[in-house]
Amino acid sequence: MSHRAGYVNIIGNPNVGKSTLLNALLGEQLSITTPKAQTTRHRIFGMLNGEDYQIVFSDTPGIIKPAYALQESMMDFVLSSFEDADVFLYLVEPGIRSLKDEQIYARLKKVQEPVFIILNKIDKIDQGKLEAEVEYWHSEFPSAEILPVSALQNFNLEVLLDRLKELLPESPPFYDKEDLSDRNERFFVEEMIREQILLNYSKEIPYAVEVEVEEFKEDEKIIRIRANIYTERNTQKGIIVGAKGSMIKKTGTGARLKMEKFFKKKVFLDLFVKVRKDWRSNENELKRFGYKR
Repeated sequence: MSHRAGYVNIIGNPNVGKSTLLNALLGEQLSITTPKAQTTRHRIFGMLNGEDYQIVFSDTPGIIKPAYALQESMMDFVLSSFEDADVFLYLVEPGIRSLKDEQIYARLKKVQEPVFIILNKIDKIDQGKLEAEVEYWHSEFPSAEILPVSALQNFNLEVLLDRLKELLPESPPFYDKEDLSDRNERFFVEEMIREQILLNYSKEIPYAVEVEVEEFKEDEKIIRIRANIYTERNTQKGIIVGAKGSMIKKTGTGARLKMEKFFKKKVFLDLFVKVRKDWRSNENELKRFGYKR
């Protein structure tokens, strides 16, 4: 029996549901999801394995015009998806047309690899609107396959998966068939903490924060984790901690519960808040936090 394997790279504007789609296709909560834009900062690989196939999905940050060094690095992750793609999933939502970066949009139109226009969130529109969207995207990408889906409702995802399996090139698997992702446990812990910060804080605070796991010790019955939350200014540190530590406690509790569900084990989480001045614009800090390839 021949084996197929390939990279299926998901790109699109912020908040179109890229991470939700990845999680739904994998059947696992691999990427964090929140209503806020720029929730995804890294390129994350997730593997879907079958007896005769391996689909390596990649989730990427939402495409924006970068305003500072961190965002430039995030867009570098998007550009890297053009280097290894076997199939592109360009995720769009009704009424939102073109990418935030016209150069990336123009580049996508010229790729030789198969492109799917994944029209997400169709549970929110009527048939007439859907037909108009399909007609528009046919005119923009005449050779692309257009597939209406609802990642949140798992609508049409089996159809997408069956089609992707047909398009994969013959190849041995790129990763061990037991692997779910290329990322380690510390990365997912950091993301779960950052997810709670995105959910619990407003305005600029979530975007000025980075998380780093300092210690991860796993015993038979419990995982002990010590992590640092970095902000850019002391005023932000005070907001993260909250009155009498109320907000950091709320963040820690939410993250711990998510970790216990993910690892299926008791978790002890110790959080500390520290200041790293202007880390989002500092090349050395960005390398430290894994934002430079």
